Amino acid sequence: MRIGRLHQFVPTFEPGAVGAHMLELRRLAHEVLGVEGEIFAEHIRPSMAGRARGHREYGRVFRARPGDVLVYHMAIGSVVADFVGERAEPLIVDHHNVTPAELFERWEADAAYGCSWGRSQLPELAGRAILGVADSPYNEEELRAAGYRATATAPILLDLEALAGAEADAGALEGLQAAKAAGGADWLFVGRVSPHKFQHDVVKAFAAYRHLYDPCARLHLVGGSSSAAYWQALQGFATALGIAGSVSLTGSVSSGELAAHYRSADVLVCLSEHEGFGIPLLEAMAHGVPVVAFSSTAVPGTVGGAGIVLQSKAPATVAAAVHRVVSDPALSQALVAAGAARLEHFSLERTRARWVEVLTQ
Repeated sequence: MRIGRLHQFVPTFEPGAVGAHMLELRRLAHEVLGVEGEIFAEHIRPSMAGRARGHREYGRVFRARPGDVLVYHMAIGSVVADFVGERAEPLIVDHHNVTPAELFERWEADAAYGCSWGRSQLPELAGRAILGVADSPYNEEELRAAGYRATATAPILLDLEALAGAEADAGALEGLQAAKAAGGADWLFVGRVSPHKFQHDVVKAFAAYRHLYDPCARLHLVGGSSSAAYWQALQGFATALGIAGSVSLTGSVSSGELAAHYRSADVLVCLSEHEGFGIPLLEAMAHGVPVVAFSSTAVPGTVGGAGIVLQSKAPATVAAAVHRVVSDPALSQALVAAGAARLEHFSLERTRARWVEVLTQ
């Protein structure tokens, strides 16, 4: 099958990993395959205005042509999935994973509904799709279980070199370095404050670490919120443990502020229960930050041998692992070197080549 145009569809087109991936995929299709294409979404964030169209414009305002191939980016339930499911054009589903609804049920009913809806739409699109593409082997297994006959793994398109070279916000870096000068290690977690990320387990492990090893340590939870209730619970939990003054929930940050946090961190700690890929794991490696993570879902496949991957996230176990990393310069340097090597597997050159292979096989 020859691709005439490659059009991408997503529920919400916004800055972030999936949005950046879509722009890279459109650029790749144009530069390498000579194929043009548009991005369509139900919701378009103001900062992405002019780069996408409303999804219902396709076939109406924006005329469909023979040879069009549609790519749907699956991450949550949406009317956009129903829209592409009812079209006749060949369909590729790019599966970024959908959080299991039960991880949200206690906290956010609307989010739980959206996840449940997305989980039901994934197999519904299997009969329509000529191909299911997954960010990770873990996601590819989900596609196969959902009934996709043809599947492939192609990592998300991410410019890690540009990320590592991002300029740190001077004010943010100065503040973080001033705190570090007083002593104590800096723990970092990057990702939305959300129940499936299990930041409360990071807080528990951090409390154990301060008690057992380093009473001056600080924890930075960097990212916006997917659940106001969970955010408030985290703040209350830190207060109850007597460490609220050492735990910072930053909310959304700029790229410069994020770079400042990475450059000040001694270790990235990820104890998430559900990750379809885990981009912050690679971001940490790109900034030379050692990784300690819980072996869950796609995390082991992303980290490879470039971090300490734990089978248990008991607070004392995590605290001991972090202490090993922070107190042993040789181990820390070995993990940083392993991370740099691991990044070659996810370099933009390699992932672009893999996507060309997938689209032309």
